[in-house]
Amino acid sequence: MSFTSPIKILLVDDHPLVRAGFQRLLIADDSIEIVGEADNGQSACDMYATHQPDVVIMDLNMPSDANTEEVSQNLNGGLEAIRRIISHDPEARVLVLTAMEIDPFPAHVVSAGAKGFLTKRCAPDELLEAVKAIYAGEEYITEEIRSRISGEGAGESASLASLTRRELQIFSFLAEGRTVSQVAEEMFLSPKTVHAHRTNIFRKLKISNNSELVHLAIRHNIVQA
Repeated sequence: MSFTSPIKILLVDDHPLVRAGFQRLLIADDSIEIVGEADNGQSACDMYATHQPDVVIMDLNMPSDANTEEVSQNLNGGLEAIRRIISHDPEARVLVLTAMEIDPFPAHVVSAGAKGFLTKRCAPDELLEAVKAIYAGEEYITEEIRSRISGEGAGESASLASLTRRELQIFSFLAEGRTVSQVAEEMFLSPKTVHAHRTNIFRKLKISNNSELVHLAIRHNIVQA
């Protein structure tokens, strides 16, 4: 597959070393040009508007913005950035490249409007193939990921897949150690509403306390130990 002009890439990941590694891989291909890098969701949206890249390569687990003293690191930053970019430009091509491959993340990514989903375990050639396919107007989602999106799965992954988008956001915040009051303030909800969602989350995941929730989140790479 050849192109008359370079594919303009916006690279979004909150880890500079990770961005540097992917940048070296990508620019080794003469058909690709990195036009910008971002380390949080807000910056990604701003840089998209400025640079109008052909493809956005986006991690999920990163801050929503950099305006707070203690920046939260959670999947909401990536998902929200995807939704905002797609809202700004329905034709935007977003490729998610993440370590968070278990359910329910692939389904939420596709629902948000991304055109592709790869894990950071992918081979270098696969990343390049995915970028070029998405630039050409195709989707790039492996059969394994498609099977997960279709609902196949078992155990904890299936239970996580049963969470709604709002429950998943609250799950993520609670797994980071935030209190119900802090989650309520962050999401502009009442503490009573957050408590109700927390109860539903515990029921769906068959857990009984925050410690079990945190351990489950660590096992599925939602938060780091």
